[in-house]
Amino acid sequence: MKKIRIKAVAGLLPLLLPVLAVLSGAVLTPGCANTTTPPSGGPKDTIPPVMRKMEPESGAVNQSRSKTRVEFTFDEYVKVKDPKGIYLSPPLEKSPRYRMRGKTLVVYFESELDSAKTYTLDLQNGAVVDNNEGNPFPGYTVVFSTGSQIDSMLLTGVVQDCNTLNPIKGATVMLYKDQADSALYLHRPDAAAKTDDWGFFSIRNIQDTVYRVYAIVDANGNNLYEMDSEKVAFLDTLLRPTQRVRDSLPELMKYDMKDTALCLARKTEVELNIFREKPSKQLIVKKERVGWRTAYLTFMAPNAEVDSIWIRGIKPDRLITQFNPTRDSLEIWVNDPRRMPDTLKLYVKYMKTDTLGVLQPTVEEVKLVIDKQLKAAAKTPKHKLSHKDTICDMKTEVFPETVEQYGFSVEFPYPIVEDGFDSLVFRSISPRQKEAIGTYTVTQDPKNLRRYTIMPDETLQAGYDYYLKFPHRKFKDINGFYNDSTEMKVTLPKDENLSTLHLKMSGTRGVNYLVELLDEKRTKTLRSFLLDSDRELVFPYVKEGKYSIRITEDLNGNGLVDTGDLLSHRQPEKVRFFKIADSFVIDVPARTDWEQEVELVELFK
Repeated sequence: MKKIRIKAVAGLLPLLLPVLAVLSGAVLTPGCANTTTPPSGGPKDTIPPVMRKMEPESGAVNQSRSKTRVEFTFDEYVKVKDPKGIYLSPPLEKSPRYRMRGKTLVVYFESELDSAKTYTLDLQNGAVVDNNEGNPFPGYTVVFSTGSQIDSMLLTGVVQDCNTLNPIKGATVMLYKDQADSALYLHRPDAAAKTDDWGFFSIRNIQDTVYRVYAIVDANGNNLYEMDSEKVAFLDTLLRPTQRVRDSLPELMKYDMKDTALCLARKTEVELNIFREKPSKQLIVKKERVGWRTAYLTFMAPNAEVDSIWIRGIKPDRLITQFNPTRDSLEIWVNDPRRMPDTLKLYVKYMKTDTLGVLQPTVEEVKLVIDKQLKAAAKTPKHKLSHKDTICDMKTEVFPETVEQYGFSVEFPYPIVEDGFDSLVFRSISPRQKEAIGTYTVTQDPKNLRRYTIMPDETLQAGYDYYLKFPHRKFKDINGFYNDSTEMKVTLPKDENLSTLHLKMSGTRGVNYLVELLDEKRTKTLRSFLLDSDRELVFPYVKEGKYSIRITEDLNGNGLVDTGDLLSHRQPEKVRFFKIADSFVIDVPARTDWEQEVELVELFK
């Protein structure tokens, strides 16, 4: 039998050899198969993971307080892309931990849960993605209780930036039954939730009781507010939720964040405007000698109370000082042509916070040491100095679109001790080349003593060229240097495609407002007005495009958007955007006189 089989196989070998040769060639030369078109892997997977099973199921009661875990089983292999997107409410001291077991995501808690309490474990949109293409799981919220019942109330809202009203993604909204102001600093909330891409939040399955409502940008993820490094928002009044949880509510559904219509259709009950508090502790935090005769100090908190300053060896009347508008930075100049020592000993008498947190009058010595590069530059021979190093330099600025509102501006790097503003020459040349000399008014900027505005007294006309000349050696700075001659030129825009915005403002009622024209993204201020009475504001020479109009309720009239204070329950100054058809964005067409009436009482209601 065996011999017969061997002979039969042996007889087939001559017939199989050509076939084997072809097959071996195909195996040994795989590169020949893809010299033209690579093999196709089929269409790209765009389907997000689907959850097939969950343990325990949402709504489970009487769950264990220790070694608790929640398991999510998917239809494919997944991974956690954003661990912060796995959020437990109320939060524990340690964030939820997780591990993968095949297609199952196991979430567990290292801390023991409280007794008779309802918890929600939220898998946020995009926290979990599939292994291959990274398609995001749309999210899911599991509700369970360590007691015999599930709490059933709900709160929704939005968190936004106090200045731009842009939504804040990833903010932590916190509910406290403890009504003390210190609760936010000392212990974790009784319920919490994270905001989505639209700043929207829903805190579900909470108790039917009274809460204080806060939001923070929780930089370190500890669910406590740290004033020096984090932003905060708060609701002015206590709140008791009025809405009950129903799974059919749009506010509880998980949406694709790119679906603008559905995301914006969700109803919100509260609006939280987030801001950064100014530090409360007062002390000098920074010093710098930026020139032989100039330095600055930075204070930790605004509104520094400085009684006096002096420098050893310098007469007090030789010092020029200026605070910035928020009074947390002080510039210092020495008006003395003598060579200054390498180290200036500055003494500051001010109100400083002591170890008990109380402001006390203190005299502090500050050593101002000259920079090594400045010291080396001082040894440069005069014939090697650049021309700019030996003159009273000036930065001049004028723009055709805003010259009628802002005029011409000039800013000096150092305070000037001799000025020649009465020697300026303002002239105009008409389209027929007729020259005329005009008059002007000079105003020093109250917020910057080195900056001046020169405003023509006449009404500027289209088609005319306007010149402002600074004659040679008419301005002298504290270094003893004089200016070079320079001339500025401006012509009103002639583009017929430009438009003009007319805002008829009413309802001021004795309140000051800051009205600003911003770009579409609300990041750049193009024009601004300080408004103290009902009148029409005109924004000429506006290019075709998209803009926003921001209006700030400037209660103290300082022209700034003042921030809030948590402990004194002071909100940041209110900001509103003028809307058309529920949109912050205003589309300005070309060649248009665009008129709108703005009723401030209604806008800020």
